[in-house]
Amino acid sequence: MAGIGLPFIMGIGTSVVLRGTISKGVSGPPFLVFMGVALSITAFPVLARILAELKLLTTDVGRMAMSAAAVNDIAAWILLALAIALSGTGSPLVSLWVLLCGAGFVIACVVILPRVFAMMAQRCPDGEPVDEIYVCATLCCVLAAGFVTDTIGIHALFGAFVVGILVPKEGAFAGALVEKVEDLVSGLFLPLYFVSSGLKTNVATIHGAQSWGLLVLVIVTACFGKIVGTVVVSLLCKMPFQEALAVGFLMNTKGLVELIVLNIGRDRKLNSQQVLNEETFSILVLMAIFTTFITTPIVMAVYKPAKRESKTEYKHRTFERQDPSDQFRLLACFHSSRNIPGLINLIEASRGTEKRQGLCVYALHLMELSERPSAILMVHKARKNGLPFWNKIQQSDSSNQVVVAFEAFRQLSRVVIRPMTAISAIHGMHEDICESADRKRAAMIILPFHKHQRVDGTLETTRIEFRSVNRRVLERATCSVAILVDRGFGGSTHVAASNVSSSITMLFFGGKDDREALAYGARMAEHPGISLTVMRYVAGQNSPGEISTVDLNDGPDSSGISDGEYLAEFRKRIREDGSIKYEEKVVNNPVETAESIRGFSKCNLFLVGRSPEGPVAACLSAKIECSELGSVGNFLTSPEFVTSASVLVVQQYSTEKRSTPRHSTMSSGKVAELPAGEMEEGKMEV
Repeated sequence: MAGIGLPFIMGIGTSVVLRGTISKGVSGPPFLVFMGVALSITAFPVLARILAELKLLTTDVGRMAMSAAAVNDIAAWILLALAIALSGTGSPLVSLWVLLCGAGFVIACVVILPRVFAMMAQRCPDGEPVDEIYVCATLCCVLAAGFVTDTIGIHALFGAFVVGILVPKEGAFAGALVEKVEDLVSGLFLPLYFVSSGLKTNVATIHGAQSWGLLVLVIVTACFGKIVGTVVVSLLCKMPFQEALAVGFLMNTKGLVELIVLNIGRDRKLNSQQVLNEETFSILVLMAIFTTFITTPIVMAVYKPAKRESKTEYKHRTFERQDPSDQFRLLACFHSSRNIPGLINLIEASRGTEKRQGLCVYALHLMELSERPSAILMVHKARKNGLPFWNKIQQSDSSNQVVVAFEAFRQLSRVVIRPMTAISAIHGMHEDICESADRKRAAMIILPFHKHQRVDGTLETTRIEFRSVNRRVLERATCSVAILVDRGFGGSTHVAASNVSSSITMLFFGGKDDREALAYGARMAEHPGISLTVMRYVAGQNSPGEISTVDLNDGPDSSGISDGEYLAEFRKRIREDGSIKYEEKVVNNPVETAESIRGFSKCNLFLVGRSPEGPVAACLSAKIECSELGSVGNFLTSPEFVTSASVLVVQQYSTEKRSTPRHSTMSSGKVAELPAGEMEEGKMEV
């Protein structure tokens, strides 16, 4: 209310100055109200987009600004109706009649329309196409409401806005309505409206010291009233100064509603004179552009949560560790329901034994923040009242399949899963993933491959943009990373623990990535339904120059551990029940290596390191199509290698600068993230 009241009062004061200079002869009350409304408006849609781009939508500052802007938006439309009523005629009785009719129209809509829309929504069940008649009926209702308010004497936009408020925001009916209308309105009508506003704006009318001085006065007045009013009340409510200042600048955003008010004032005439003349209109348009332009850089300068949060320090950033009984934390990422079955079965295989401290999984739903306005609606659906996104039983969007799958797995298994949702533009999605892993102290990030298996067994690209996301995560993550090439691991549904029967093959060539993959495989082998085969390849002494020989006790790397030492320790820990089988094979050329690997093509999952070391792996694949999979991963996913086994490519976290595999190109790339909240430590244990 302070963000509306103070700038409204200051707008009235500014209107007095304008009436004495460039707006002489304009009727007082309508001009005062129009100026007050123009300076007190906060553009809700523009603010939502700015918050999304700055990754502040779900922070305390973002939620506060969005809530205040929503109230401000409604108040602006009410004040606009008042201004239009006052500017319609010189008679006070007529203005009162317009206001009463407008109030009656709103009351009638509130009483009647929700019931009609609820009936339409009930007849549009989820998963079935929405009948076009309901969409047409809603659009006709919008046009009729606009006609009624225009007849009353209020602008037609007011009636359409009232109907828009009352339309259901969730369910198949709402989704179909947005899908039908959004592209036409946002792609055609809205740009044309901005063009018409630009054509009406004649900057040349602002000339001379007086006009430019009035422009500065309007800008300073608008900023001072909105920012100071908001900051003062925020400080009184015990909000930190930086957050209060950020909310103040965010509330100073102008946009579409501002232009609507100015255009209506420009078109309205009272006693054959415009309420807003050409020069005043141009000054107010430039004020709106300036205040919106400064919002993003100033908010980034005064408030950035990442600057205030110290970098999370934690010990276990890899699976390879001295005490394997410590709790493991996984950040499992997925884009759509297609990634769910394989991911859930992989989590089931990773849960270990009851003797351990257990497995904690954070399921991160990666959702793209597109340029479409409905993306903001998606943000608010993803988190509501601070609850995880699958705790909203009544939600009716496309994520229901995801909700059901994870909820069922959480109830049937002993693994605790915490939901998270990251909504970001593709170019900045990797930042959300890496920040979430760091904040949740994850030991490994599991990413879905950018290709999926077709019916004929070949891999088809889902979206090429996901590949760049995976590359950037591999480059910048502060923990280990694994990429899952899913060919139906465990089947198309979740397999119960008692029915799990999977064969996993770990191909060991050498290096820290292979040791990380082996440590993960050893964890999987603790599951009673998992059998693990570890195949170590070494170069033969008699190879004809194709593969250089190598000592079996490879020297230690930067971590101070050699492959020979690690494998010796691993073999000591192999259980006697036969769930882990260890073999070594000497190969003399790449053909022998490939034929040996093809012998394991009947397994369910291949476990490999991204950057295996040693001459055997180096000669395995001459062409690397996907650098994020490494040489062995590329061989296992190539068309020449026929198998139905999924592939998990593992990269171990290292503080050293990792060299990029051959033929790879790394790109660098900011997004609205929705963490579901920290879990209490006592609830993390399996």
